[in-house]
Amino acid sequence: MDRITVGILFGGASEEHPISIKSAREVAKNLDPDRYEPVWVKITEAGAWLLCDGPDDEGGQPVALSPDRGVRGLLVLRDWRYEVLKLDVVLPVLHGKLGEDGAVQGLLELSSIPYAGCDVQSSALCMDKSLAYAVVRGAGVATPGFQVVLPGQDIDPDRLTYPVFVKPARSGSSFGVSKVAGKDELLDAVKVARQYDSKVLIEEAVVGSEVGCAILGDGHDLVAGEVDQITLSHGLFRIHQEDNPESGSDNSTVTVPADIPPASRALVQATAKTVYRALGCRGLSRVDMFLKDDATVVLNEVNTFPGLTSYSRYPRMMAAAGISLAEVLDRVIELGRAR
Repeated sequence: MDRITVGILFGGASEEHPISIKSAREVAKNLDPDRYEPVWVKITEAGAWLLCDGPDDEGGQPVALSPDRGVRGLLVLRDWRYEVLKLDVVLPVLHGKLGEDGAVQGLLELSSIPYAGCDVQSSALCMDKSLAYAVVRGAGVATPGFQVVLPGQDIDPDRLTYPVFVKPARSGSSFGVSKVAGKDELLDAVKVARQYDSKVLIEEAVVGSEVGCAILGDGHDLVAGEVDQITLSHGLFRIHQEDNPESGSDNSTVTVPADIPPASRALVQATAKTVYRALGCRGLSRVDMFLKDDATVVLNEVNTFPGLTSYSRYPRMMAAAGISLAEVLDRVIELGRAR
């Protein structure tokens, strides 16, 4: 049987570039070599596309995604001529802006190349927390109270009830997020958030346990991983911003399965599926929530291509449910090809 040619995009022109490379390393370890022929494409932080031998290849050949829907592949520059490298499917192992926000997905749609994971619409919706909140509220899921601050818009710190969280509306991995205890800290926190996005969110602080649920599949055929739980000693959960996240965080512990009652576990998983479907997610996503003391669940955010690093939450939740990363990759690639 011929192997499936999988274009694996990794790196990316976002603050999550290093995380993507770590995720790609785990993909390389878990992709079945008898079933797949990987084509590695590194996107540099400057946005250049390079055909390379794998996640740790420092070099690379310039490539471009062909806009011709009849080509369905890459144009490789060799000796001042372009050669065509056809792809059966693309696995966009990209996190954050220009990776999870629908931009790459739109390029792949224009090129008529099947791809794994969420489509343009769901990627864009989930990346913008304010839009995601509006949609899931319509599906009956609770969200934090929030207000949007647009460029040039004035903020009255006296009208807020503290503490609040200030965050970029369209960013990931807690980059630019601040917990604000009082009005004197607010404007500085907004400035920090605006380093990552011109659209800023001010959210109420939800009192409860931080929990998450990994979801795999399409439509009504969904599998939920085990629920995890984050316990903080102080500050915010910033695992991807630690100096050495592979050895753990200096302020948090992630427990899988979560130490919560069975009824709460079932509610978190059911809520995650409701959010996933409401936002039109496909392939895989991680739904992060708060579990309050009264056993209600509040959405925090949705990651449409969650980290797959050795310390990432999504593969750990799936492994706890008996599903290996190799099986996850098989499933999302299969779903992508079936589009």
